[in-house]
Amino acid sequence: MPKKETKRLQVVLSDEQDALLTRVTYELSSPERLVSKSEVVRLAIEKISQELGEGVDKQEFVKLLEDDNEA
Repeated sequence: MPKKETKRLQVVLSDEQDALLTRVTYELSSPERLVSKSEVVRLAIEKISQELGEGVDKQEFVKLLEDDNEA
């Protein structure tokens, strides 16, 4: 079976962002299924893309990004 080809991305997270990511990971995990931080990030990307496709105002996301850069 051929190995699945993946792309890797490195990002820098603040301590607060890492704590949020960890909290969400634990909340989505269960004894039967442990969820990884990578899976949570992929899910977030899919949800944002879905919302933009449904007509959510992209300016809301742009403002969140600007607020994050100012912090």
